[in-house]
Amino acid sequence: MLTNHYQSPLYRIANPDSIAVFGASNNALRMGSIMLASMMALGYEGSVYPVHPSEERILGFEAYRDVRDLPETPDLALMVLPTDIVCRTMEECGQKGIRHAIVVSGGFEEAGPIGMQRQAELSGIARRYGMRMLGPNCLGVSNPHHRFNPTPIRVEGPAGFVGLASQSGSFITQMHDYLHGLGLGFSTAFSVGNEADLDLVDCLEYLGACPHTRVIALYIEGIGRGRAFMDMARSIVPHKPIVALYVGGSEAGKRAAFSHTGSLAGPDGLYAGMLRQCGIIRAHTISELFDFCLALGTLPRPNGCGVVIQTHSGGPGATAADSCERAGLSLPTLSKATIERLEPFIPHTASINNPVDITFSNKPLYDYKQIPDALLKDEHTDILMIYLLSPHIFIIPMLTEAGMDPEQAEQEAHRMVGENSSALLETRDAHGKPVVGYTYRSLREQMVRALLEGGLPVYNDPDRAARALAALIEYHRLRDLIMAATRGEGDPQSLTDRAGT
Repeated sequence: MLTNHYQSPLYRIANPDSIAVFGASNNALRMGSIMLASMMALGYEGSVYPVHPSEERILGFEAYRDVRDLPETPDLALMVLPTDIVCRTMEECGQKGIRHAIVVSGGFEEAGPIGMQRQAELSGIARRYGMRMLGPNCLGVSNPHHRFNPTPIRVEGPAGFVGLASQSGSFITQMHDYLHGLGLGFSTAFSVGNEADLDLVDCLEYLGACPHTRVIALYIEGIGRGRAFMDMARSIVPHKPIVALYVGGSEAGKRAAFSHTGSLAGPDGLYAGMLRQCGIIRAHTISELFDFCLALGTLPRPNGCGVVIQTHSGGPGATAADSCERAGLSLPTLSKATIERLEPFIPHTASINNPVDITFSNKPLYDYKQIPDALLKDEHTDILMIYLLSPHIFIIPMLTEAGMDPEQAEQEAHRMVGENSSALLETRDAHGKPVVGYTYRSLREQMVRALLEGGLPVYNDPDRAARALAALIEYHRLRDLIMAATRGEGDPQSLTDRAGT
């Protein structure tokens, strides 16, 4: 494992100070043009050198007829070219002294025997000039922290802490809005394509050392360097969680993976065991992949699996209780001292069990300060799970009915919601225990956004919240076992077998 991401061959691919772009033109519908426009929309600050045989300027940049005419040697070459001229262009880049490339073009190993020959030729050129390459048949990289996103879809939302290595290009470019909705963002995301040179193992190594990355997500269709992958993952898991979505386990998935990137998938059970032995948490859907990343990247380690549920409606509490039990979590009984602490803040109609059903409160601040504080003080509360219904929708009608001007009512409601979300974040910080929210309303509402931005995960469904909490607990259990094996207290396979699936 690297001590610093500067040491990785991927560093200049993800953080270039200058880039030569092959395939962009003044035709806005060309993929190369779309990718260059997307890169500039994020505010890339490095030097850009479009290379084109006839255009004089492209998107405001001076264009060059030949890579050998460039005024400097760029850090990176981005190739979005017809397949039959990629190798020639790679040769010219090598002669220019360019040492890093992203080859977006397809038609290589995934295209059959002729494509395999082309890929072998491309790899040979790269080796001859000491070049490191992502691809071919990939979408490269998205690094919002460097304001660098040469992918077809523009970044939506701020940079984040999720590092992604994907054998599908779509997931690095189509997930920005989805992640922003969850309160997440990429630190750096890599599309590896056919992995003719740099592969998942290299991406793991980079993301393991990347200071912006708190949790690593993997989309896997097949692993070529199995032993190196396992060794790298085991070296990272004690410091950062890794979550993986493996999709090649079924016969249909295996065929799709091979036609997609030429990856050779293996039996589902084999991959499940390998991931577990590495301490990697396995997700079974894209939503699980990023739900787990949200919990693992924001929540502290829980002392156990005891969840206390706070709600002000019976149905959301009951569904959350069912979800927790299905996920292997427990619902402890509240202590007598906790019940006594709660009594001044809840109405007589409340149910002081677990779930704690407040039913209704005319002092919303109680719901986000005094009541969570009392529940988190309980020695049996390892995790607090709280149902969120933003009071904003209640406050405005109440204030306007009382005679307040609608504009003033809106401002006051905004202030009160901000006060409540701040109170819950402060209460969480005071106790250092995991606090998770869930709601059936939009994650775009003011209170939810404030909580997400404050690092408190909120899910649209209690089942998603419960499974994410189970993943959090499983990660720390596997992490302990991996660390024990590293200290010579057992081998990883036997230790992780004891942890179960």
